[in-house]
Amino acid sequence: MLDAFNREFDTPTPGPRVLASRLRQLLTGEHFVVLLGGEPAVGVAVLSFRPSLWYAGPVATLDELYVRPDLRGRRYGHALLEAACELARRRGAGSLEINVDGEDTDARRFYEAHGFTNFEPDAPEPMYYYYRDLD
Repeated sequence: MLDAFNREFDTPTPGPRVLASRLRQLLTGEHFVVLLGGEPAVGVAVLSFRPSLWYAGPVATLDELYVRPDLRGRRYGHALLEAACELARRRGAGSLEINVDGEDTDARRFYEAHGFTNFEPDAPEPMYYYYRDLD
């Protein structure tokens, strides 16, 4: 599903085999969790947890949330997001962070409808996420 997610949005992907190998390795640790929605699975949520200076517990990051296009609008995404929030709470996370492409208005609307924001209290401008590939 993660490979399909990237292909749907014309984002580079290393392919299903490489992703599966990486997932197997990451899932052996305690800082990475994958949630599946539906039976058989029609959606996936990928979370990572990291220590934080600003919270007593970890910060959770929703790295990916994907539902097959033909099954969107049936609340699978809602259920996966709620399960991710609950898991983060149970693990003592102080925050759940999500990075969304600025042009992805559907995803931004979805997360905002679920109480997420990209504004700090009393800040006039939204927060931005920057990155740099290191390879």
